Parts: sequence; C-alpha cells; structure tokens
Amino acid sequence: MYGVQGIDLFSPTVPEILLGLLVSLCCSFVISLVYRFTYRGPGYSTGYVTSLIALSLITSLVIMVIGNNLARAFGLVGALSIIRFRTAVKDTIDIVYIFFGLAAGMAAGVGYFTMAAAGTAVISLVLIVASKTGMTWFRGEQFLLQLHSTTDDLAAVQNIMESYCASYELINVKTAAGSDVKEFSYYMSLKRRRDHLTFIKEMKNAGGVLSINLFRDEEHV
Repeated sequence: MYGVQGIDLFSPTVPEILLGLLVSLCCSFVISLVYRFTYRGPGYSTGYVTSLIALSLITSLVIMVIGNNLARAFGLVGALSIIRFRTAVKDTIDIVYIFFGLAAGMAAGVGYFTMAAAGTAVISLVLIVASKTGMTWFRGEQFLLQLHSTTDDLAAVQNIMESYCASYELINVKTAAGSDVKEFSYYMSLKRRRDHLTFIKEMKNAGGVLSINLFRDEEHV
C-alpha cells in the first residue's frame, strides 16, 4: 500500500519540461508586451515586467515539480508560506497581470499548451480593448466642473446640469477674502460626450456665472 508520497503519476521528460518552459516564456513575453502597450501610469517599471516573465517560468517549474504528488504540494505550500511580499502595488491592474502570468505559467506547466496560448491571446485582447476604450460604456464620461459665480442662487445652473448630466455632486465651495466671487466644484458625468461644448455654452449664459472650467482625466476641455 502506497502512502501519499507515492502518488506521482505526472513525471515529465526533458523535452516536455523544455517545451513547457518555452510556451510559458512565449506567453509571458506576450503578457509583458501587452502590459507595456496598455500602461498609462507615471513610472513604467522594467523590473516589474521582468518579474512577470520570471514569475510565469517559475510557476511552470513549480507545477512540474509538484506533478500529482500530494506530499510535494503540501511541502511547497509550507515552504512558500514563509515568503512575505512587502512591495506596495501601485495599481490594481498590476495585480491582474500578476495573476495573468501565474495562470499562463500553470497552464504551460501541466502541459495545456493550447489553453495557455488561447487564454493569453483572448485575455490580452480584452485588456487592450479595455485600455483603448477606457470602459466608458460602464462608467460614462467623468468630469470635474469648476465655475465662478457672484451669487449663491444656482437654480439655473442646476437645471442645466439636470438636463445634461447623468449624475453630479458638489464637492467644494471656495471664496477669496474680500471678494463676492465664489468657486463651486462639481464632480459630474455627462449623458453624452458630444454635448460638452453645448453644455459649457449654456452654463456660461446662466445668471451670475462669470467663468467655467471643465476637466476630464486631468485634461482641460
């Protein structure tokens, strides 16, 4: 009768090991290119991209080492549990790419090469489309509206916002000492992007409004 340590039905040959690592390398290289192509942050890290490639290869190797041996699986879980990751992740999308690399490495490690390649292609396409479109069909057009007014009666302004905005919220009111002009800041979402020029024109004609600024994604409109 064999114990748990005797269960070892998955024993890859040298060509299978090399093929698995090669597929993992190709998939992780594609993942790193997609990350570079879709990255929009302030500080691109080559070390992070290198880590994605290495992570996928290491995951494949770990899966091959474990095979179908439960004893190895529990042993590796115990060994890896002592590792502590203290590096702060700058963006949640970075975590997505980490799991992306892990999944591709796992699929290549168990010999599911078609699954690894197809999964990498489909998920990469989804990430590229999401990056280029900005997923605006989910969140709408987000804007920061700043207007300067000589009056506190903003009924006309609110009526215009009701017509053009899917949602809006007053987030700040500021006034300078010795001045009757007040600055009102709104966080808002337009119903249709093409309406923003008409929206600005009507807002400028509202009673008491001296000037108006509309910002989208830190860009002046």
